[in-house]
Amino acid sequence: MTWTEIMEDETEEILSTKWDKRDGTVIPEAEAVTLADGAVEIDATFLYADLAGSSQLAKLCPWETTAKIIKAYLHISTRLIRAYGGEIRSFDGDRVMGIFIGDYKNTNACRCAREIFWSVEKILNPKAAEKFKSVKENNIKIKQCVGIDTGKAYAVRSGIRNNNDLIWIGAAPSIAAKLSDIREYPYCVYITDSCYKKLGDEEKIVDGNNIWGARTFEVSGDSKSVYRTNFLRTP
Repeated sequence: MTWTEIMEDETEEILSTKWDKRDGTVIPEAEAVTLADGAVEIDATFLYADLAGSSQLAKLCPWETTAKIIKAYLHISTRLIRAYGGEIRSFDGDRVMGIFIGDYKNTNACRCAREIFWSVEKILNPKAAEKFKSVKENNIKIKQCVGIDTGKAYAVRSGIRNNNDLIWIGAAPSIAAKLSDIREYPYCVYITDSCYKKLGDEEKIVDGNNIWGARTFEVSGDSKSVYRTNFLRTP
């Protein structure tokens, strides 16, 4: 068979798949989802932490410096996601996705996001300016954004044998990723209305004031209610 024929046959097979869907009570690993037809439905909160301005870093700094800053950001984000009971299921360049389940998944995700914000402001920025001449001389401010949404999504395993991973289908992971792309510093944490409504007062009110401000955000042509904050949280 030619490559064209092979690809046509395999595409036809994938598009004709009848999913073997099951409900998930834990966040699945790739190996737990059948490559051919497996799908796991899960009710979870999705967090995307995204480093801003990577292209500027690459342009103004040596590659070693850029790599160290991105690595440090992903390390901070990963450690805090895990500290709050989240599971890491995707790295994409300078972005990481965490998934939270359980009774306090929204509160945990939001606290995690604000602690990532604090860590970038209070640890990564001053240390990078201190250690790297290119960061200091170019007056580079390391910024980032975290987006969070909650709801049902489906884990599907995609790729070929020995070269595959989970992909996440659903509004929650998609919207969380889009929120993490917002660049309106110093507002660096964005959550959807559905996530906000499930937060306890202890994550909404600080010193008698609501730390979250409402706004609208356009997603795929639809106007969506979201909340944003610039309040840090010390780990």
